[in-house]
Amino acid sequence: MECASIYIAQTKRKYRFKISSFNRTFVCCSTRCSLSGLVKGETAVVLGGGPIGLLVAMVAKEAGAQVIISEVNPKRIEKAKSLGFDAVSPIDVDLVDYVSGKTEGRKADVVFEVAGVQPALDVMCEVAGIRGRIVMVAIHGVKKEVDLFKFFWKELKLIGARVYEKEDYEKAITLITANELPFEDMITDVQPLSNIQQVFENIDNNPDGLKVLMDCQA
Repeated sequence: MECASIYIAQTKRKYRFKISSFNRTFVCCSTRCSLSGLVKGETAVVLGGGPIGLLVAMVAKEAGAQVIISEVNPKRIEKAKSLGFDAVSPIDVDLVDYVSGKTEGRKADVVFEVAGVQPALDVMCEVAGIRGRIVMVAIHGVKKEVDLFKFFWKELKLIGARVYEKEDYEKAITLITANELPFEDMITDVQPLSNIQQVFENIDNNPDGLKVLMDCQA
């Protein structure tokens, strides 16, 4: 309750409808970056350029990291680039070679696995550098195969994240209310609440979409 009270008290003055929709999600992404121990000058690779991946990338960039986003959807790659990120498709380029080239062979200090698919799990250990940290952002409902030999050989660390700390709320509030990050550019559509059934039915048919808002006052 303490975190929720602080959150409401500090944000209600400056919020617009669209930006307020990122409240909880951005706190979630802030937590993941905090747990990673990411610091200025390090390299972070974000596997997955959807709405969560882009928010994680924003926090990582704000921390002073070099950020590389891996995404297979051309529209999402285009959106990530328009937001100022280095974004590539692992279908078009060898991601490990690409990251190695950007880091003089050191590879990533931190890898955020956001995609939630087996190819991302396969490459996360490859793209991480020696003693790299891998943050599991995606939720995997079933057991997946992971190359544990790479954890031994490269002394990797796997970090799970679920709940939030008070500090994560405060950091997220500061970044959001500064109105300096391009949150609204991630919103691909706004629909009246009366269209909610149609919106959910169309989600699977619109892989290019990022975030759809439901306007309860429309």
